[in-house]
Amino acid sequence: MKGAPVHPFRVSSLFFRVIAWTSLSPRSEAIMIARSFGVSRAHLARAFRDHLGISAKRAAILMLPIALAACAGSDDGRSVTYTDDRGVTNQPYPDNYRAELLAFMKTYLNDPRGVHDAAMAEPVQRTVGGRLRYVSCLRFTPRESDGSYREVRERAVLYVNGRLDRVVEDASDVCAGAVYAPFPELGKLTR
Repeated sequence: MKGAPVHPFRVSSLFFRVIAWTSLSPRSEAIMIARSFGVSRAHLARAFRDHLGISAKRAAILMLPIALAACAGSDDGRSVTYTDDRGVTNQPYPDNYRAELLAFMKTYLNDPRGVHDAAMAEPVQRTVGGRLRYVSCLRFTPRESDGSYREVRERAVLYVNGRLDRVVEDASDVCAGAVYAPFPELGKLTR
């Protein structure tokens, strides 16, 4: 039945079975085999087009994470901010910084109970990442999950528009020369 129409799904499945079976070096070999089964040129063209469409979709799906990683990976020390300020004007002083920091540390620490040696420096304006921010430095020794205490940790707390924005874990440069005062409220946190 050379003249009988063949369903497109059947054509594409037949075509790709032929490709897999012949280890398809030349495309023309698969075309000749499919034509010998009575598949028309129009159905073969549709099968090729469908196959290329699927391949392009798969390639796009595989390339998407690579493109996103490239965008996210090279920030050159810049940080993402959700405010429209450019960091060149004076920021408002964070009046409620102690209460905000305590609320944040309650969620930041795995076990907020029993923090030792807590000390904090008052917020001062510094340039961080090319932007003018109020920065408060914090030193503390958290209790580990096994109940022991290890090294003292130092964190820089950044404020934007008078509110806590984020904590910088590598605070050695930002907190150089900070004057610390005891911060006993951090040692009294509960779960």
